[in-house]
Amino acid sequence: MKLNFVTVDVFTNRQFGGNPLAVVTNAEGLSTERMQGIAAEFNLSETTFVLPPEDSAHAAQVRIFTPKAELPFAGHPSVGTAYVLARAGESYGRKISGDRIAFEMIAGIVDIGITREAGHVVATRLTAPQPLSLGEEVPVETIAAACSLKPSDFKMSVHRPRVASCGTPFMFAELTSREALASAAPRPEAFARDFSRGKATGVHLYVQASEGAKLEDCDIQSRMFAPLHGISEDPATGSAAVALIGLLAHVRPERDLVLSKTIGQGFDMGRPSILEASADKKAGQVTATHVGGRCVPVMTGVIDLAE
Repeated sequence: MKLNFVTVDVFTNRQFGGNPLAVVTNAEGLSTERMQGIAAEFNLSETTFVLPPEDSAHAAQVRIFTPKAELPFAGHPSVGTAYVLARAGESYGRKISGDRIAFEMIAGIVDIGITREAGHVVATRLTAPQPLSLGEEVPVETIAAACSLKPSDFKMSVHRPRVASCGTPFMFAELTSREALASAAPRPEAFARDFSRGKATGVHLYVQASEGAKLEDCDIQSRMFAPLHGISEDPATGSAAVALIGLLAHVRPERDLVLSKTIGQGFDMGRPSILEASADKKAGQVTATHVGGRCVPVMTGVIDLAE
């Protein structure tokens, strides 16, 4: 069985920046176990598998795997897979055109806008499949120990460390400085002891720019650790970005708001990523969250899969 794949770098305008993604474009007939094995073989933060949609109104069914587990939804795989299929112009013989595409995922329908320049696909932007949901607070001492930080490195005035999700849950914590963010490092033994893979995909740390300043031309700099999923650190996490922008809109006092932030991630890994995130808030409720960015193609190839 021959499987076609494409790799793209997501949330960047240059090769070898952003977050790499492998997209298997003809995955029909693969078992879950085979998909998981292929994702482990690529050993990227995520690999996607494109299947025919159950509803012909949608472009495809897409399944997402880390090296160790399947995810119900993830941002950089959604953005990158939409880029790959829109650039190809077809999937399973069905034409893909226009400025919108919809995927069937475990978490729900993911609607994605397509941006073209001079007729070429250059970027995509998704709307999260689920509304913002807020989970439990996490003791600052626990999250500090897991990330090689001190409790005093955490800023508590905006929100306490807590779980939030727009389809995939993460633990979010704001730090006091860019220096503290740069010094963070995951401790897998602490993750294994104190966190369960089902509670949250990983820990997302961030620091906001001070008034009138920028952090490497971004409003926010962030890092995401998910060692329980085989991801020591992720260069760009779109599903965390939509939950973060939703959380920040939620804690703002305005009842009606469109909050937009440029989020940098991967800078401390040498793979700078730029995520454009926004949230819509109406009558005190966050009603929608979005994230998008540019993508660039890197490789194409064939997996010669033994039967």
